[in-house]
Amino acid sequence: MIHKHAVSTELAPEGAWFKSSYSSGEGGACVEIAALTGQVGVRDSKVEAGPAFLVSSKAFNVFIGGITA
Repeated sequence: MIHKHAVSTELAPEGAWFKSSYSSGEGGACVEIAALTGQVGVRDSKVEAGPAFLVSSKAFNVFIGGITA
């Protein structure tokens, strides 16, 4: 469930966002996340000041568990 949709800098400060260690430095389809209290922000790494959304930490962990299984 998405809790909030907004411009990424409204959800978390620029320094809070980070790219996966699995991302290459060549661009492409990468996302960045920001770990917040009880929530995780998700945004497109190519559009840093663009739209982003928040999901609960629990939902994000279930998602990560599903893709790494």
